[in-house]
Amino acid sequence: MSGAALGIALAIVGAGFATFFAGLGSAIGISFPAKAAAGVISEDPSKFGSLFLLVVLPGTQGFYGFVAAFLIIGKIAGITEMMQGLQLLGAALPVGLIGLFSAIYQGKVAAAGVNLAAKRPKEVIKGVIFAAMVETYAVLGLLISFFLINAVKL
Repeated sequence: MSGAALGIALAIVGAGFATFFAGLGSAIGISFPAKAAAGVISEDPSKFGSLFLLVVLPGTQGFYGFVAAFLIIGKIAGITEMMQGLQLLGAALPVGLIGLFSAIYQGKVAAAGVNLAAKRPKEVIKGVIFAAMVETYAVLGLLISFFLINAVKL
């Protein structure tokens, strides 16, 4: 296998890594507030709208992984050596790993926000703010991956 072919393979693994792990974290993270919200909505269906944002917030990390993978895929055609692919694989790590863990923890915080909104419906925005604080680290992971991807010279 040539250096270019190996580099392309490594970049593809990086794109898959970013998508898979950030998406996995989002899927797990969404499950926490979704289960809590389903219980609240079974008692009061009118609360669906106010709980929706808390349920979908942990899903953003999956989108961040997709964006990073898209940027990596856009560079694949220019790969001429193995090291470039390895660099792109490394650039996928921040968004993939931070996305995995931040989505799960954001889901737990969002579930607590659902419980808050169930008892005090007017306080739902406080639960959203708490969950959004966890989002900060997912955004930082995306930014670092973005900078690293753009730093790879093809």
